[in-house]
Amino acid sequence: MNIMGYRNPDLDPVFDGMAKWQDADHRRRGFHNLHTTARYAMSLRAPGVLPLRREIDWTIGDRPEVARFLAVRHFSAFAMVRGDRILYEAYAPDFGPEKPHAIMSITKTTLHLMLGRAVAEGLVSLDDPISTYLPEIGTGYAEATVKDVANMNVANDFILDYGVPNALCFDGADASYGWRLPQEGQKEETTRSFLCSITGNDLANRTGHLIYKCPNTEVLAWVIERSSGRGLRDWLIEIVEAAGLEGPFHITCDREGVPLISGGASLTARDLARYGLLFARGGEGVDGLRVGDAAFMEETRRDPSSPAQADTNEFMKRYSRHLSTDGISVGHGGYGGQYMLVNPETDTAVVYFGVIDNRTADAANFHLPLVHMMAALAAE
Repeated sequence: MNIMGYRNPDLDPVFDGMAKWQDADHRRRGFHNLHTTARYAMSLRAPGVLPLRREIDWTIGDRPEVARFLAVRHFSAFAMVRGDRILYEAYAPDFGPEKPHAIMSITKTTLHLMLGRAVAEGLVSLDDPISTYLPEIGTGYAEATVKDVANMNVANDFILDYGVPNALCFDGADASYGWRLPQEGQKEETTRSFLCSITGNDLANRTGHLIYKCPNTEVLAWVIERSSGRGLRDWLIEIVEAAGLEGPFHITCDREGVPLISGGASLTARDLARYGLLFARGGEGVDGLRVGDAAFMEETRRDPSSPAQADTNEFMKRYSRHLSTDGISVGHGGYGGQYMLVNPETDTAVVYFGVIDNRTADAANFHLPLVHMMAALAAE
């Protein structure tokens, strides 16, 4: 007897190559539950928790520039933490302080911590070509330097464009990550087999601004794993424990168990703020634990050679080593409406969760006023 199954409806492409959970009509539920929706995932917990106490300044939410983002229909959560004090937090009716939310590309900031440690320990040189560490990598990355890959300063044949139906970011990347099912008859790649398939010729970036590509992160994560002889899971455990997260750190992975460092994490707003404070403290964590490298973080804020952000980002003007920076604050956005901003000079982290529900999960002039508001709060 041959019992036939049907394709999982949450993971089956339904519109322009997007899986159902990622489609605009289902995206909010999908972002609130990515850790249980993706095909493969793991979760990590810290033994010691960074204590936070509520010292709420309710006038923060009354400010027009803040209230605007708390009132939009895509809002999920907002939190501002300084040191060990929660100065403000707010949640949508269908969300709450105990619920994890997909942070998408904010996950990339873990790569900054890993790379900083690897460089400080002499395991990786920023000037080396990727092929020094990954001789099997394809032409899309082989001759690119570690520094250029970290700064999103590489031109190859992979294009990240969620507005293009059935683009490679869906058919190739998302399918290899376990975020959606392969098309009928298509072989399921793993993250690293997909990376090796990316091609390129002249990898020099002549655009004048960064060329944002999620595979850059996965390539560097592989470099760090290969050069250190330690699995990415071990690197992530150190980060989770140093941050003193209270709840689970969920992260999706491929069928081989390789964590999706470019965008697979989900956690609560408070825990994202706890994590962000690692950057305010130069990598100093709870219970004497340290991650990243303080000098590497400081160089990142001051590096004038890093590429400019796209023209639409007039505030966090440069992208350096997997962080956006204006020379004072550092931060990162996430696909669909999230942002984390950290001001090391005031020991402040501000985080925002949202789920934009249009076709491309993006909105003109969304991030600029949001980041401007968060940076102003963090600087006070």
